[in-house]
Amino acid sequence: MSKTLVLFYSYEGSTRKIAQLIASTLNADIEEIKPVKEIKSKGFAKYMWGGSQVVMGKQPKLNPLNVDLDDYDTIFIGTPVWAFSYSPPIRTLLKNGYLKDKKIALFHCHEGGPAKTEENARAAIEKENTYLSAMSCPFVAQKYEELKPQVIAWAKETATQ
Repeated sequence: MSKTLVLFYSYEGSTRKIAQLIASTLNADIEEIKPVKEIKSKGFAKYMWGGSQVVMGKQPKLNPLNVDLDDYDTIFIGTPVWAFSYSPPIRTLLKNGYLKDKKIALFHCHEGGPAKTEENARAAIEKENTYLSAMSCPFVAQKYEELKPQVIAWAKETATQ
């Protein structure tokens, strides 16, 4: 039997909320990715700083994980959408050899459109892993109860692949 991990980065809590739902649904382990130096901006400035990191391809250094990624076969990766793509801490995870020979599903939370988040992440994932599927989670703070059954169904279906 394979072990499943929900691995996520959350800036304001929406991605964390979906990650916790997936982990509880699948009885999976859960781990939050934390950059060594987190953006501290609020309001519009956070969009400027976060968006500029995406555009410039930044890969922030991450704090050590509390799990051994080698122990897991299937990993659900969660990210907020920043500047129409996945967040810089997830870029570090996907581009620096943290994950190899895993089955990976992606979920992304946003308050607009997902743009190229899935396309960009899929390309990075498929370099060394098997891409399973993706789930877009818009407006989590306002629509959590509406999203909840969709996320549960997606997680269960994806975990059987």
